[in-house]
Amino acid sequence: MARTTAGVAKEPGRVKQMWQIFQMTRKSDPTAVWWMLLGFVLAVAVGVVLALLLWGGSVVTLVLYLVLGVVAGGLVALIIMNRRAERAAYAQLEGQPGAVGAVLRTSLRRGWRGSEVPVAVNGRTRDAVYRVVGRAGVVVIVEGPKARTQRLSDEERRKVARVAPNVPVTVLHVGHDEGSIRLDQISRRLTRLKPKLTRAEVLAVSNRLESLGSGLPVPKGIDPTKIRAVRR
Repeated sequence: MARTTAGVAKEPGRVKQMWQIFQMTRKSDPTAVWWMLLGFVLAVAVGVVLALLLWGGSVVTLVLYLVLGVVAGGLVALIIMNRRAERAAYAQLEGQPGAVGAVLRTSLRRGWRGSEVPVAVNGRTRDAVYRVVGRAGVVVIVEGPKARTQRLSDEERRKVARVAPNVPVTVLHVGHDEGSIRLDQISRRLTRLKPKLTRAEVLAVSNRLESLGSGLPVPKGIDPTKIRAVRR
């Protein structure tokens, strides 16, 4: 019997994947190579200094610190490459419809509930509104210029207020307007929001909001109208 694996493209190995990421990063951000080299050299230099200060006449200790310096330099270079690759990926998504959804799919932190599918879309301009729920409350993420998406964001805030009137709502605009944030800042901004709800309340609010789009009756559970803010 012919091999079933014939003609099937194999997934690249870890080293090949890293090399592909490096090539992509280098093409989109030529300075990444210099930052990686700088990070490697600095880490190795620290290893050399520690080796000279602490070797105590032992060749084994000297070699150990030198090897640790090289390993640390490699790790620093990989971290820098990862950050630069992430920035390059965000730069490629910038301005494209659905970019916020792509970020939510890959970067939504634990404790947040949301979807890459927008809850509202302007069919003409392709501006979109996304909604996530976490311990900080409901966050409405608007993709598009503020002046053009103000109506969409206001409508979504009213929908949330009808279902969960006492739940805090935060609106984030993603774009290039004054006061807007970039794609790579979404996760960071969500993390900075102060918690207001318990995990059980987050689940209840998320279920109620999901009923808005499905047309289903509001599910039973914790009443969001009775939610109290966390005591400080």
